Amino acid sequence: MKIAQVAPLYERVPPKFYGGTERIVSCLTEELVREGHDVTLFASGDSLTSARLAPVCDEALRLNQEIKDDILYHIILIEEVARRAAEFDFIHFHLNYLHFPIARRLPTPHVTTLHGRLDLPEYVPLYREFPDAPVVSISDSQREPLPQLNWQGTVYHGLPEDLFQCRTDRGKYLAFIGRFSPEKRVDRAIEIAKRSGIPLKIAAKIENTELDYYKSEVEPLLDDPLIEYIGEIDEEQKQDFFCNAYAQVFPIDWPEPFGLVMIEAMACGTPTIAFRCGSVPEIIDDGVTGFIVDSVEEAVESLKRVAALDRENCRRTFQKRFSAERMLKDYVKIYGRIQSESPSVAA
Repeated sequence: MKIAQVAPLYERVPPKFYGGTERIVSCLTEELVREGHDVTLFASGDSLTSARLAPVCDEALRLNQEIKDDILYHIILIEEVARRAAEFDFIHFHLNYLHFPIARRLPTPHVTTLHGRLDLPEYVPLYREFPDAPVVSISDSQREPLPQLNWQGTVYHGLPEDLFQCRTDRGKYLAFIGRFSPEKRVDRAIEIAKRSGIPLKIAAKIENTELDYYKSEVEPLLDDPLIEYIGEIDEEQKQDFFCNAYAQVFPIDWPEPFGLVMIEAMACGTPTIAFRCGSVPEIIDDGVTGFIVDSVEEAVESLKRVAALDRENCRRTFQKRFSAERMLKDYVKIYGRIQSESPSVAA
């Protein structure tokens, strides 16, 4: 099958540092190529792939501080995909909704994976206008605000089994990885560390739009001997970061669509203490791969039980539920069904 994968341009595919969507696009693209499909990846020019790369800009937009309007590059991207649409048997978009007006007019069967939150009120009129757009959710909970969409399935993220290795030795610190944004609640992670007396290592990205929040709300909390901010880390550094941790803390306060770091930790055998929001109950098996909690107090108490969890069982759960191979099979099944139902194919 000739397949186009259309990635956002903010990060490289795969990303050098933070970038869940681009990481998943990379994993899926490489698995499709491995299965023998003819894949073209529309992405930034610094992307690394075994597929045919169709670069739209020279480098990931986040790395170029001179770019002030990133939407224009995505408009160019969508136009390029539309111009070449007839070359493909199937097009898979990862751009949220930006391409919808063009995609509904394409002759080629397509689907869009929605990688972000859907609970914002402004999405209601948007999706009312595009009820026919075929979309995929990354968790069942992500669908709840807009159950009426043209859902084609839920496909949980997956990662290559050889990306991370499991270690059975328990570390002595808590791990937090993510962005310094209000909904990620690093303040809760810091409070959990202080109450439990367990050191916390923070690997986090600071977006320009969140710099004020970091300066006013987060930076004052870092002045404690238990708290260590190590900056943004890459894929290779994640292995040791997770494996050497006692547990990961995922103290979110928003309807998380998926939460890739939960399965990254799981792949390393590291349990996650996660707050009951969004996809968390779908990803974490309570008492197996971590604990699901509703308060800081419960999080602190659950840390006393982490030592009883089997880290090798965490790894086995990852292999069973969240491998890239399983993700590939789920998507190929959806591609085939949409293709068979497409009027353009039937004609």
